[in-house]
Amino acid sequence: MLKDLHFLRRIDGEKLDRYLLMGWYRIGQLIFTTDHIPYAEGWKRVFWLRFPLDKISFHKKHEKLFAGNDRFSIGIRPFQLTEELEELYQLYYNHLDFTPSPTLHNALFDHSVFEDQSFPVFDSFVIEVRDKEQLIAAGVFDMGKNSLAGIINFFHPVYRKFALGKWLMLLKIQYAKQQGMQFYYPGYIAADYNKFDYKLFPGKAAAEIYDPLQQEWLSYSANLIQALKNTIPAPGDDFIIS
Repeated sequence: MLKDLHFLRRIDGEKLDRYLLMGWYRIGQLIFTTDHIPYAEGWKRVFWLRFPLDKISFHKKHEKLFAGNDRFSIGIRPFQLTEELEELYQLYYNHLDFTPSPTLHNALFDHSVFEDQSFPVFDSFVIEVRDKEQLIAAGVFDMGKNSLAGIINFFHPVYRKFALGKWLMLLKIQYAKQQGMQFYYPGYIAADYNKFDYKLFPGKAAAEIYDPLQQEWLSYSANLIQALKNTIPAPGDDFIIS
């Protein structure tokens, strides 16, 4: 459930940095924030996550992933939606046990204030992973001035054993470091719900979560999540987007 959202015609690097710093994130072509998401059994408290890049160093599990995937080639370019990317997304979508946006186009371009999508709100890039000529994985991210926001990763289900989603996170971090950036933002995690815990793969010791009450980033721990999860009451039936 969205707590607040903004429709903007353009978000440059400095503006994106400010939004991310305050616990906002992209959905389609708008930017939003929230503290809870709904599930069948009720509301789940969510916490925005970030990694200060100077605290991240790749360890054995990360190096093993790089070594295991060194057969694949990597390309990074400004994002442009292609049939190849959309076809790969559909393969990925059809093998999921949850329901995300039905198309990559929906995921990245819904809620645009423009009819002409040649005017994107965000500075987006894509990492493409190929096995010889075949596109097998892709990761889209937005560039700020000092921050990189990871938006979506998807891959061919035949290559699931290569942990390409987690590898794309590491590739985004590696690229952000190469660009001299300070922070990597992968989205949110949820209290008492481990579906999003893969976002901690870069390293729990380096992770930080956002406390909207104090408006500050705190070092992640499972105990801190439990301590903060009820500090903002879950919305009731009369919940209204501000």
